[in-house]
Amino acid sequence: MIILPAIDLYKGEVVRLVRGDYAQMTVYNSDPAAVAQSFKNAGAVYMHVVDLEGARNGTPANLEVIKRIVAQSGMNVEVGGGIRTAQTIETYLNAGVKRVILGTAAASTPGFTREMVVAFGEAIAVGVDIKDGRVAIKGWTELSELDALEFCIEAESFGVRTLICTDISKDGMLGGTNIGLYREMREKLSVSLIASGGVSSVDEITALSELGMDGAIIGKALYTGNVDLAEAINKCKGL
Repeated sequence: MIILPAIDLYKGEVVRLVRGDYAQMTVYNSDPAAVAQSFKNAGAVYMHVVDLEGARNGTPANLEVIKRIVAQSGMNVEVGGGIRTAQTIETYLNAGVKRVILGTAAASTPGFTREMVVAFGEAIAVGVDIKDGRVAIKGWTELSELDALEFCIEAESFGVRTLICTDISKDGMLGGTNIGLYREMREKLSVSLIASGGVSSVDEITALSELGMDGAIIGKALYTGNVDLAEAINKCKGL
């Protein structure tokens, strides 16, 4: 299982939200590229980056910052937030991003997801942000009527190879991740599954690996010191 340290961007700074609430935002660093380099120095090969303004408003707002992160870190970076056109996907991929994450676009226009998978293959992932069993959209500010598991099954049928699943109720809380949710998904889906939301200890990382998850995104726990990134990465190498 791979570990993906997370950088959430808002106005060019590294921030974290609590349960997706933009009113509960903490700024951790004003130099995202330096944070990315610290992740690389700890042994990370992959990184998860979210443009929070893009996610909420539908248009990428931190593109130049993300380009700098990719260029300076040399890491395998996946990016989400406001990716709703083929042109935006091409811009990110041309900048060296390895994988783009469709969220609101995937939930709102499934035909678009299918088309992008045909066009870009494994470079397309789908982000499934879950609240009360349903899919949240527009930077978690709206709750759709889509059943989360049914949505995942449909995405798999479109040829999507990677799903990033976030339990919003756990995100930014440091209270533990939703093992039960990921167990159910792992039993019913064959795609690559990446867990996100509330991962706050090395023991949880071990539990996710034992479930057969393919990756775990760690955010706030890194910034608060609850999880040591190098330790987490080394732990996964032995699993």
